[in-house]
Amino acid sequence: MPLLTREDELHGYAPDAFAFWRNLAVYFCVFSVVGHWLEIAYCLFMDVCFGIVDDDSLVWDDPLYPFLVYGVGVAVCVIALVPLRERLVAKRRTLAGAGAQFFLIAVAVCLVMELGMGFMLNRPDALGEYPLWDNSELPFNVLGQAWLVNDVALAAVAMLYTWVVYPLCQKLLAKVPLRVMNVLALVVVVGFVALCAVKFS
Repeated sequence: MPLLTREDELHGYAPDAFAFWRNLAVYFCVFSVVGHWLEIAYCLFMDVCFGIVDDDSLVWDDPLYPFLVYGVGVAVCVIALVPLRERLVAKRRTLAGAGAQFFLIAVAVCLVMELGMGFMLNRPDALGEYPLWDNSELPFNVLGQAWLVNDVALAAVAMLYTWVVYPLCQKLLAKVPLRVMNVLALVVVVGFVALCAVKFS
């Protein structure tokens, strides 16, 4: 028996409803911080195994420093990948086939997002040095900005979030009384804005 029924998995996916955007705001705030923690774990693994993470990388700084890219990633998952998943599940003959196709598309989405971030935030200086990261020496790099290994790992996280975490979170938040959930969401958003004001100043 599946962990969640299809009705449970889709519960709360209504972009025309206030609760949808309220919950998404909470996910954005929470996963902007949690994503930093996950990146710390990932970078520790990559550094121990391959020694490719700089000692002065921003990832090692204050663990409460929000990495907004992960909040954006959660929003992309909810707005674009959740409905994509449903279309693939309905279209493919097997769940495994839908999952495989979803994963390949997620890799492509992560690659495009990583490239976009690189071109916006990681432009080389006059000496040709990248200020934030430099993937140009790594095999499977894309234009020195993206790295296919990262994109595969990010796609796996996106798949886990889209297929398991998001439906479970929606189901749990739906059990919270409306007024309590609204207050909780307000506290989370205001707290996150205050955190960003402190950390980004």
